[in-house]
Amino acid sequence: MAVLAPLLSRLSPIGVVERTRIARASAADAFAVASSYGVRLEWDPFVSAQHLVNTGTPGKGVRTYTRSRHGLTMISEYLTYRAPTHMGMKMVQGPWFFRTFSGSWHFKELGEGRLEVVYRYRYDCRPAWLQPISHRIGNWYLGRDIARRVDAFVAGCEDPDIVGRARAEAAGPSASSHHPA
Repeated sequence: MAVLAPLLSRLSPIGVVERTRIARASAADAFAVASSYGVRLEWDPFVSAQHLVNTGTPGKGVRTYTRSRHGLTMISEYLTYRAPTHMGMKMVQGPWFFRTFSGSWHFKELGEGRLEVVYRYRYDCRPAWLQPISHRIGNWYLGRDIARRVDAFVAGCEDPDIVGRARAEAAGPSASSHHPA
């Protein structure tokens, strides 16, 4: 297999799955919904549990724990966290069949209350010799998953209750617990 690995790696580039949708939302609201761990379970059809690992505030270098509805778990780390335009994460521990895995959100305001939402996965499977098949299966399966997730995300961004609670969470505990005298 070691002799075939260089040839197979040329035949099986890293898997990339991306979906783009238009939402009626601002980039700031979309960023708040995407980075809110308080409302995530309400809109995200993939996640059954998710929380920050090493802090209470998301940001570059911060790690998260995620359990999917399939029972798979992953620890990921924010590589970028640039409100309100984009955020990206990479897997630091996860399912054995992923050699690498990362995901990103990109938000671009289009005017007139419209927002372009791009959600992207990049991944590499193991073993390397199986990549020509595993990447095709991954693109199909993850393509379905990412389409469901971005559609649900857009619906969440257009739900005033979810957006309001995500904004409050992004503002921090003092903003949501402040009671004027």
